[in-house]
Amino acid sequence: MSQTTHTTVTGERADLLEALAKHREFLRLTTRDLTDEQAGQRTTVSELCLGGLVKHVTSTERNWVDFIQHGPSPEDDFDAMTEKDWAERADEFRMLPGETLAGVLAAYDEVARRTDELVATLPDLNASHPLPKAPWFETGARWSARRVLLHIIAETAQHAGHADIIRESLDGAKSMG
Repeated sequence: MSQTTHTTVTGERADLLEALAKHREFLRLTTRDLTDEQAGQRTTVSELCLGGLVKHVTSTERNWVDFIQHGPSPEDDFDAMTEKDWAERADEFRMLPGETLAGVLAAYDEVARRTDELVATLPDLNASHPLPKAPWFETGARWSARRVLLHIIAETAQHAGHADIIRESLDGAKSMG
């Protein structure tokens, strides 16, 4: 019989995880009862679709968790990105042939599990790294693990709102209201 050890998370970490879980659920809710085809359908003038938004949020969360653990990587230098790199990044925002909504959601669940585990076990939320080189970051700025987690929460909430609009345009369903 195996025994699982669960870390009890309290205080600030519990608050961060609760906020992130709430916005993850709003995002997931926009995909309820959809087919793979519907999850990949564009419903506005935007290139965004529901499955693509989940893929993007998954990738964003995964990359920021890697940043918390290891700092910026050479691949994070947006000035050095090639046309191929930009095309691959654009693929994050759409469902590609052979991708399924179930697969996209499973990948998101795995990233969420990894993030939650890191928040529970990270020795210091003040640990920081210099931000990657990108036109939208101040040169020389650093973000703590706490600041990165707040950014992940904000990104998730923002994209959950986008997803709500896309879903309402698709079939009238809403995640809230």
